[in-house]
Amino acid sequence: MSLLVQPRLINDPFGDPGLYLDFRFGRRGMLFDLGDMAPLSPRELIRVSHAFISHAHMDHIAGLDRLLRLRLHRPRPLALLGPRGFVDQIENRLRSYTWNLLDATSVDFRITVEEFDDATNRVSRAAEFRARESFARRDLPLPVGKPGVLVSEPDFEVSTVALDHGTPSLAFAFRQRMRINVWKNALDAMGLPVGPWIDEAKRAARDGMPDDHRIAVPGSGEVPLGTLRRKAFRTSAGQRFAYVTDAADTAANRARIISLADGADQLFIEAPFAHADRDVAAATRHLTARAAGEIARMAGVAQVVPFHHSARYADTPSALKDEVEAAFRAPLRD
Repeated sequence: MSLLVQPRLINDPFGDPGLYLDFRFGRRGMLFDLGDMAPLSPRELIRVSHAFISHAHMDHIAGLDRLLRLRLHRPRPLALLGPRGFVDQIENRLRSYTWNLLDATSVDFRITVEEFDDATNRVSRAAEFRARESFARRDLPLPVGKPGVLVSEPDFEVSTVALDHGTPSLAFAFRQRMRINVWKNALDAMGLPVGPWIDEAKRAARDGMPDDHRIAVPGSGEVPLGTLRRKAFRTSAGQRFAYVTDAADTAANRARIISLADGADQLFIEAPFAHADRDVAAATRHLTARAAGEIARMAGVAQVVPFHHSARYADTPSALKDEVEAAFRAPLRD
């Protein structure tokens, strides 16, 4: 079955946190966090439609400048989503520049910014900043959607939970809806052409429409959805992965992460400190490598990918990964 996206860490485990999502067939990308963006090419950054920011500590947002610099004179809009206070932070960032060369004739580059309120479990403020208006703030109506869901599209959704890091720190999950591959040979045998109608049929299947639901096929009349299900569609569960960084090891945080990442194919999770240095982890409100592995095990994920390692372990680069894996594979400890 084809994969909708390919997720990969932007930097090595000792570098700034960040995950890049490459939409294989959509000429599109997404980002979780905006730390050091140097490993990403301009082409990859130009494709970004959304950037989800866990919180505004410098190592999670310093790369915003490069992203904006590449996008400034291109019309494709950019959506930024972050925690409480995020709209004001982006407004202040934009106001720190001089925009006297922008006017009504400039490329219509737009930035939409939304902030997620952990108290309401919804987006609580939204604003737009347009190049043609020198990035003056324009407040927007709040989006209507399910609690905890930031983006919902026909093929996937992105959800979030707020974690305690001394400040709200958002964790994110990407969930692809049912994967549907179409067998062209089966369409040929049924005398059906390839075309945009297939997208409508896939949407109907993902929405759980009954087998007698009729799909219009230009030039070929109608075909029951059930016939397509039996003869032309091959379905499987969609991709699921989660991104978790900068969280204290508390019972509440663990419960939220486990719920968010439940059954995921991959869990990208911070592991800054060894269990032996758990006092340092507690003081800085981070997870230990053992805690990351235990959480991954309790969430029942297929694979755990640790990152955000402290430089204090640079001389033993595999130590934290080994500790995560040991906790992930072994019975949970008290």
